Amino acid sequence: MDRLGSFATTLSAITTFFLLLSSSIPCQAQLSPSFYDTTCPNALTTIRTSIRQAVSRERRMAASLIRLHFHDCFVQGCDASILLDETPTIQSEKTAFPNVNSARGYEVIEAAKREVERICPGVVSCADILTLAARDASVAVGGPSWSVKLGRRDSTTASRSLANSDLPGPSSTLDQLISGFGNKRLSARDMVALSGAHTIGQSQCFLFRDRIYSNGTDIDAGFASTRRRQCPQNGGDGNLAPLDLVTPNSFDNNYFKNLMQRKGLLQSDQVLFSGGSTDSIVSEYSRSPQTFASDFANAMIKMGEIELLTGQNGIIRRVCSAVN
Repeated sequence: MDRLGSFATTLSAITTFFLLLSSSIPCQAQLSPSFYDTTCPNALTTIRTSIRQAVSRERRMAASLIRLHFHDCFVQGCDASILLDETPTIQSEKTAFPNVNSARGYEVIEAAKREVERICPGVVSCADILTLAARDASVAVGGPSWSVKLGRRDSTTASRSLANSDLPGPSSTLDQLISGFGNKRLSARDMVALSGAHTIGQSQCFLFRDRIYSNGTDIDAGFASTRRRQCPQNGGDGNLAPLDLVTPNSFDNNYFKNLMQRKGLLQSDQVLFSGGSTDSIVSEYSRSPQTFASDFANAMIKMGEIELLTGQNGIIRRVCSAVN
């Protein structure tokens, strides 16, 4: 009996050890590109078709969807919290300063979700749809593709306060950007690569007005003059300008070439090439579109795996804007 008791104790200790080990493995281990292969085999093609249609209707939507995914992942992880509407118990992230009258593409994600719900109700999370949408949007405008691991679940909460504190702003310094991305376990190189998403999309006048009227040494005078035409010192806050003045609708490396010519639209763009530690990365990406595309894809994979809800955590929302 003693030997049996000793064996049972040892077995129990081994079981406990493996349980502890498995609980310490990051939740990313539960993700898989084939997560929906049996439960909803047509999910990925359905989402891709929906996103392609949205981008073909409005090319700018590609940038908006990539940004929506980024703004989701930086606030309590990639859990589709940014999609939740305001309720008595939810302070919506949609009304946080970085998102209000700025973040867009919500209806595109809802449309993709409706299509998926039609074929597989209650199976595919909004968090996974948003992550796939960012990848499909990149491809739709000539950007890189990457394999998306799936199995994220949706939050039942949102955080306006975290959206206000954790999302980088248009006047962020280089140190603030490196530290903000570092807090999400993304390197300075990841940060520069992800900033390259500004090769597409547009920005509102009030976000770059200070820069173009600064007469600073870090902005090309001709570029500032051109931008002032559509962005007066007073009024016109919502007037749009392309983040990449050369090829604003194509995913390429011109964004980095612009920075080297002091033609970054936002202050937080130009600080990446301003005599600091990231100058060499900007130079490298300006010379090698292949390196940029590869690094961007890898950084998007890393960003898409920040603080996930998996397994029994979270829910699968039926509608992305509301808790079931």
